[in-house]
Amino acid sequence: MRTAPPRLIAALVLSLSGAVVPLPGHAQPASSTQRTDYQTDFPAAELVARRARVYDAIGAQGIAIVQGASGLPGFSVFRQSNDFYYLSGIESAHAYLLLNGRSRTTTLNLPHRDEARERNEGKILAVEDSVQLVALTGVERVRGLDGLAADLVGADLIRPPAMTVFTPLAPMETGNDSRDELLAGQMRAASDPWDGRPSREAHFVRLLHERFPQFTVRDLSPTFDAMRVIKSQSEIALIRRATELAGYGIIEAMRSTRPGVYEYQLDAAAKYVFHVNGARGDGYASIIGGGTNAFMGHYFRKSDLLRDGDLVLMDYAPDYRYYTSDVTRIWPVNGTFTAAQRALYEFIVAYRDALLRHIKPGVTADDVLDRAAADMRQYLVGKTFASPAHLRAVQQGLQFRGHFQHPVGMAVHDVGRVRGVKLEAGMVFTIDPMIWIPEERLYIRIEDVALVTATGVENLSGFVPSSVDDVQRTIAEPGVVQWRPPTSAGTTTGGTGK
Repeated sequence: MRTAPPRLIAALVLSLSGAVVPLPGHAQPASSTQRTDYQTDFPAAELVARRARVYDAIGAQGIAIVQGASGLPGFSVFRQSNDFYYLSGIESAHAYLLLNGRSRTTTLNLPHRDEARERNEGKILAVEDSVQLVALTGVERVRGLDGLAADLVGADLIRPPAMTVFTPLAPMETGNDSRDELLAGQMRAASDPWDGRPSREAHFVRLLHERFPQFTVRDLSPTFDAMRVIKSQSEIALIRRATELAGYGIIEAMRSTRPGVYEYQLDAAAKYVFHVNGARGDGYASIIGGGTNAFMGHYFRKSDLLRDGDLVLMDYAPDYRYYTSDVTRIWPVNGTFTAAQRALYEFIVAYRDALLRHIKPGVTADDVLDRAAADMRQYLVGKTFASPAHLRAVQQGLQFRGHFQHPVGMAVHDVGRVRGVKLEAGMVFTIDPMIWIPEERLYIRIEDVALVTATGVENLSGFVPSSVDDVQRTIAEPGVVQWRPPTSAGTTTGGTGK
């Protein structure tokens, strides 16, 4: 039996050993003989507290109805919608939550048990598990789907005026998607005269109006957005772990980079790290672009060979227990930055460090950007670049306002605002300094995940190599793609193991 080189084994053990280490302050997952088929990251008390904030937002004359995700066809693995999971931790399809602002009680509506399906797939929490579900989630009542209409009638339709119904109107996040991309998808469908289907949210509102016209319907999405922007300690632990896996995946891709390797092979190296550490899949489709492919900000095809002399950009993170991250690095395919590449790259790293220096509670994104730009003007004194186009790019970078980017959490472009507001402890967002050189179709950036603390900031992805020396040292290490290279066309044997 062929074995891996000792150094690679040691590297993998060190980087992947976290797979069996429980998160601090969290229960270890149940053993196969003690399965609960329910999440272990959030205690019922935290879920109850989240629902209490919804009661406060909708008031005593409000009812909130939150749809869970629908079932998926074929062999696709079900993933709950983010907002529904945020309030309940339940992963059963076709579920509903009804939160009554007057009584401040929550009813969980679930389908009945499907024994034939469970024989094929295993336990699926259903209305018959009501006693267990009340204990796990802290809801007051569990009913079948047929009880939802009765609960709406009983909420005060008999004695008008009717209460206001709040339900999310923003598109439902159910995996490697974010609201901006989902809205763009809705726009494209609406623009297609042969499609034009309403969103699931619009369909649900139409049903409410048709069946209970007494209700006024209002949007619950802004309430969730405000709640989700400040992360709890339990959420931070999950984002921290997702960021670790994102970083380890990028490190393994760096190690696997050589001229002649395909972009998709770097994706495979990172996916191995993600899955062996318990991630279910992607937080978003990986962006891996060699050479001019990186100039396309969301290039996803990953079909080209990496070429000597080019840079390769990689932006990738896993979907880890409903949370993700957003980490980007760029490095030379041949393992060594040219002088021109190095000057641009070091400018970007210095900009990242300048941004992080000024993040703390009470300041705004504009404050951070203004102070970092002032620092970078001083950085540029005495610096030289390979061409006027390169100098122009870094000078324009001082004016660019997108270096301070978006929230990160249950979605990679998470909901809520971190720009135009004062920063608070518990906010998590990306710092993403970048420059463009159109004359060469060259795009340089790195991206890190910033957590605002009580006194400043923590760079959750700071362990991922970013200095020139650390990056070049990492590329020189053996990677999983070289240890177990792809098979040749028409063969069925594994790699040489060299």
